[in-house]
Amino acid sequence: MLRLTRNLYKQFTPLTQSYGFASTQKPKTQKVTLLAGDGIGPEISQAVMDIFAQAGVPIEYEFHNFSLENVQPGGDLISAEALDSIRRNKVALKGPFTTPIGKGYRSVNVTLRKKLNLFANVRPAKSLPGIKSLYTNVDVVTLRENTEGEYSGLEHMVVPGVAENLKIISRQACENIAAYAFEFAVANNRKKVTVCHKAGVQKLGDGLFVNVCKQISQKFPQIEYAEEQVDTMCMRLARNPHEVDVMVMPNLYGDIVSDLCAGLVGGLGLTPSGNIGKDVAVYEAVHGSAPDIAGKNLANPTALLLSGLMMLNRMGLTSYEDNIKQALFKVFEEGKYVTGDVGGKATTSEFVKAVVDKLQ
Repeated sequence: MLRLTRNLYKQFTPLTQSYGFASTQKPKTQKVTLLAGDGIGPEISQAVMDIFAQAGVPIEYEFHNFSLENVQPGGDLISAEALDSIRRNKVALKGPFTTPIGKGYRSVNVTLRKKLNLFANVRPAKSLPGIKSLYTNVDVVTLRENTEGEYSGLEHMVVPGVAENLKIISRQACENIAAYAFEFAVANNRKKVTVCHKAGVQKLGDGLFVNVCKQISQKFPQIEYAEEQVDTMCMRLARNPHEVDVMVMPNLYGDIVSDLCAGLVGGLGLTPSGNIGKDVAVYEAVHGSAPDIAGKNLANPTALLLSGLMMLNRMGLTSYEDNIKQALFKVFEEGKYVTGDVGGKATTSEFVKAVVDKLQ
């Protein structure tokens, strides 16, 4: 098994040592696969691990990463051992990865979604206390079909200068994401699910998506059902996001709309993400690897931390989730130790220590 060891993090002093925190020993009751990523990935992964450790979260990690040295162009950047680890542990936490441009390697994200059938991408966008943005009290969720659409990877050059990209929409994938959307709404006390589409133009593909969602909605009469053209939905979000609750949509639309929603609350550095399958789930920071600030102790670990809290919720560790979340919110509300991307001057280390100091 390909493992990361502490020496791969040697440029980042473990925060439990640098701050003199007392070591917290808890039963290692559940295992999590950790994919630290590139650039700032190891730093923000270490930050999350340190916060979890100080909160006493009873988990242990299996470390995996990828190496270009062992992968041929056209191959998967993530190893079979890492995939097996995720299947075995059922949950994984993933930092940002960078796919080499123009080298023919398959994206880590696409590989994970395909090989683990992570059919639902869950992207909450919720206003955080103390974070200034154009809107307040935003609380919307984008649910994105994660395996098909324009991201199926089926494209070719018909003739020189003419490319064809195939958009795949299957009934099974539509049923998976539609059922998940309404089950999510019920489980999280949401009131309304809106299906976003372009069925007026994509009559067969998006038409199938809408029809399946409408059929599934009839099993959930307690949830209000609506349909909206995706461009109209973007306008509504920009005008008044408080009108919107849960949105479900095909792959490409979800990729775009979820980033728009992140902008409503302060950016990708403040929004979590989960990729959900029937048996496994991978939680990740969806922002970039930021190589320009890597190793400089400047990165904001909030997105990965919030993703980790989504993971704890799935694992049934809700008391730890609540404790860390309240500590995080207090740090943002006070505004004294926040990082430069949200208007502060704190380092990653100072931010982590502030969160730890607020733990109960």
